[in-house]
Amino acid sequence: MELDLRTVMRHFATGVGVVSTWTEAPDSPGPDGRRHDAITVNSLVPVSYDPPLVSLSLRHGSAFLADLLASGRWGVSILAADGADTARRLAGSRESRTEALAALPAVPGPHTGSLLFEGPGWMECALADSFTVGDHLMVIGTVLATGVRAPQEPLVFLHGALTPATGP
Repeated sequence: MELDLRTVMRHFATGVGVVSTWTEAPDSPGPDGRRHDAITVNSLVPVSYDPPLVSLSLRHGSAFLADLLASGRWGVSILAADGADTARRLAGSRESRTEALAALPAVPGPHTGSLLFEGPGWMECALADSFTVGDHLMVIGTVLATGVRAPQEPLVFLHGALTPATGP
């Protein structure tokens, strides 16, 4: 019997968010001397509420992962149903993400300097630990700050597609 985890997991709806981080880049065109990057994720998991911890699973060898480990800081923006375009634009190559970041509205978080995007919720995190788990690195972050906005219909990933969740 062949194991096909990817096909089975396509039937499990997950929320969609954007994770952002940065590295020092004195030659960066931005005023803060940083090169920002952001990726779309659906692997965000709360680990503990006391202390507040979350985890992300990122593919080994990813340039984004290297930046996150170097800075030790990241922001998470939970996306609403109208955030599908943002999610798509930040799911591509590093070059396409850099182009998208120049056009997308975002603000640096006050606790990490990582970019925060529009959506119903956000958090800022600091690296607490990391573990190799198969072909990914699971990073655990201490949540430094959180914020919520007005409730909105969420964006979910289901059957390999970004989909607005339908309410009851």
